[in-house]
This record gives sequence, structure tokens and C-alpha cells, in this order.
Amino acid sequence: MNVGREKYDVIVVGGGNAALCAALSAREEGAGVLILERAPEAERGGNSTFTEGLMRFVYNGVEDIRALSPDLTNDEIASADFGSYTEEQFFDDMARITQNRTDPDLCELLVKNSNAALHWMCRQGVRFYPQFGRQAFNIQGKFKFWGGATLAAWGGGPGLVEALYKAAAKTGIDVRYDAWVQDLVHSDAGVSGVVARLRGATQTINAGAVVLACGGFEANTEWRSRYLGPGWDLAKVRGTKFNTGDGLAMALRIGAQPYGHWSGCHAVGWERYASDFGDFALTNDYERDSYPFSIIVNADGKRFLDEGAEFRNYTYAKYGRVILEQPGQFAWQIYDSKVVHLLRPEYRTKHVTRVVANTIEELADKLEDVNKERLLKTIREFNAAVRTDVPFNPNIKDGRCAVGLEVPRSNWANPIDTPPFEAYAITCGVTFTFGGVRITNDGQVVNTNHEPIPGLFAAGEMVGGLFYFNYPGSTGLTSGAVFGRLAGRGAASFAKEKSA
Repeated sequence: MNVGREKYDVIVVGGGNAALCAALSAREEGAGVLILERAPEAERGGNSTFTEGLMRFVYNGVEDIRALSPDLTNDEIASADFGSYTEEQFFDDMARITQNRTDPDLCELLVKNSNAALHWMCRQGVRFYPQFGRQAFNIQGKFKFWGGATLAAWGGGPGLVEALYKAAAKTGIDVRYDAWVQDLVHSDAGVSGVVARLRGATQTINAGAVVLACGGFEANTEWRSRYLGPGWDLAKVRGTKFNTGDGLAMALRIGAQPYGHWSGCHAVGWERYASDFGDFALTNDYERDSYPFSIIVNADGKRFLDEGAEFRNYTYAKYGRVILEQPGQFAWQIYDSKVVHLLRPEYRTKHVTRVVANTIEELADKLEDVNKERLLKTIREFNAAVRTDVPFNPNIKDGRCAVGLEVPRSNWANPIDTPPFEAYAITCGVTFTFGGVRITNDGQVVNTNHEPIPGLFAAGEMVGGLFYFNYPGSTGLTSGAVFGRLAGRGAASFAKEKSA
């Protein structure tokens, strides 16, 4: 089967944000590039398609936002307080959230190249806009952005992926769908191609260098149980069903060095009865990220985490694990009418398990599989503990806490006392895994003898060592862009030198 030419300078394995950025970056260096996307065209884009398109990056103020969002009106700018997000803040967030385990070299590459990556993506045709109402609440006529993540791609993840594929087509990058890469062509001289099954036919495709950007192992039930631990086979998968660890497996087979937090992952609170894998039409409907304004209870009717410990961006990726550890692997978020106007739009879709009641007793009766008496006691104790003398403000860590409870509550506490009451059933949704392979500072994969593997590069979820235990929200797409560009340049340079 002819894939376009006998040999390419660079083959990129994968079809999401990181892969596309790698391909475009390699093409900028003059390389002939082939993208091999395992999914069919209708399901292309990997996990990137299932995101909101939100990206964390360093910016110095409104002028950076205006440059990246030229469609913003003067009225929109006047109504917003964008603040700034400095390199120091980004470094601090990465260190704090990962418990000081993030690889310092990789972290520096991520932070210091984040701003340039978004401007480069703009030049590829990606458009950005501020996330009014999701990353900022309107308080007294002003949107104040919080949590370090401000801009998202137009059209969310699907819009981002569409824009990058258009750029790839415009620059002459070849793309093949239904292209399941199963092995690397490897010798003492390094990696020189891949073995792939294209539409049912297995063939070898040669290249000067290969970039692996085909995701982690979150969609592999057996690997989740092996590396993340017991119970993880029961988690929902938020994104693509094609991220089964194939890229990691083929890299490890030729001696790549495992690196990072292989027993860690990004996992969130998710609709309890969501589909097992991401669904393009419904995935955004399954998010349940307004929990800082709720109390969350398990089957025993007890709270088990601090819903207001931090902004959502800094806790949502670790709370999925905590929910999975609860009896029955589920929980309920409970809100009263004082805060329901703050809920994200996905709470108002038809793909939601919601209970509404006019009294707490009625709510307790309606919640499936929950200890009623203990739930009523939990709510009474919580209501009595709230510091109502402290003003409630969702745009800042307001210090409105609940004191003296077995499980603390640090911010945004409100008594559950004003009907109607609403509750939402949640479980764990796994997004991506943290374990990967070790790379050099130019994106080249390192082997277990601590030597670079000639001709093999990695980007995206394949890169280990960035995230441990938790994850600063919206860093994944930024990481994919930064390390995709790095790997693409490195692969093109290697292929050029090899050819010469």
C-alpha cells in the first residue's frame, strides 16, 4: 500500500495536539513529514479533541491577552480583570502541585516556552478567547480571572484540532488515518521507521526519525490495574479509546527508560453513568467541576475531602482518585439554591444524574445508595460550622470556611439551607496517565543505559517526569505544544544530519 512516498524525513505517531505541533515544527525545518493517526478520521485528535481547549501559559497582562485574542472588543476588555501569570507563579504552581517532584529541566522548558508556544499556535491558525464564566465569575459587573488559566482555543478541543489539521494540510504534511503503529524499526544505529497496519495491511515505513506522540495508557484496563492499582479498572475514561499505551510499549521494547509517576494519573469527578470512553457528542456534558460550591458525600453519607481547598484548577485532577476510593466508587455533589447560578453549563444538560428536592429530608430519601441518617447529620454539622461572618466570593480564596469538622473546609463554604436543593451523582473519570519515558532537553528518548536513542523522540503524554500526584489545570495542552515543537525540531534536525 502506497502511503505517499517511500521514505519520510520524520514520522509522527499520533494525531492530537502534541503530534500535530511536532509535525508542523518538523515541517518548518524543511522535513518531509508523515502523521500516522490510529483513529479513523471522524475520531481523530486523541485526547485533545475531548478537552475544553484551555491552556495555561505565562502572560504579563492585558496586552498579551489582546495579542492572542484579537477579536476581543473594547467592552469585553473593560469588563475583565485578566491580571497576569508570571513565570514565578507557574514554577510555584508546578512545584507545589507535584510536591516538588517535577523534573526541573522539563519544568523550565515548559514554563519558559509557554508564551511563545501560544503565539506560534496563533501563527498556525489557532484562535484563542478568554473563558468568561468558566475561569472568571461576574461579580459586580467585572469578570476576575482566577486559577492561572485564561485562554482557550475557539471551538474548544475540537476547534484546536481542526485548526492544526488545516495547518498540516496547508503545509504539505501527509496524514494517514486508521494507521495503527505497532512497532519501531530499530538497529544499533537507532530508529529508522515504524511497522504499521494501515487499513488492515501491515507494512514497514522508513524515516530519518520518529516522534512518538500517541498518548499514555489510560484506555488500557489491564495496564491501569497493573500500574495505577486495584480498582482502576472500574474508572471511566474521559477521552479517546485509542490511548492504550502502544507507543510506550514499543519504546520500552527497544530499551527506552521509564520515567515519572507511573502509578499516578489525571483523574476527575465525572458523571456516574457516563459511557466507558469519551463520546464526542457528550463528553463535555459529563464534567462536574463546580464542586467548590458544594459538599460532596459518599455512600456512608459522609464528607471525605475539602471541596474548597483550592481553586478547581488545582484540585480537580486529583479528586477523581479520592472518589474512586469511596464505597461503590461514587459520590454526590450537593448544592442549595444560593449557588446554583454558579454551576457550569454541563450541569444543565440532559445527560446528568440529578436529584432535586424542596427539603433536606426529601433529598436524603431520593439519593441512591446513601445512608440517610448519616447524611442528615453531616449536613446539620456542616451548616453549624460555616463561618457566615466571612463574605462569600467565588473569584478569590475567600477564607469562608467551616470550622471544627473532621474533614476541613477551607473556602467558599455556604450552609445547605435554602431550597430547592440539587444533588449530582459522580464517579472517577481518568484523563491521562503521568508515567512516560525520559527525554533529553531536545525531546530525544533516553534508554535505560542513560543514552539518547538515535532517531527516537517523544512528546505529549509520552513524556514522563512533569506531573506527580496532581496537575495544574490546563497544563496538558501547553505541554503538548511545547514538547511537540521541541521534538519536531529535534527530529527534523536529526533526520537532516543523518541524510547528510
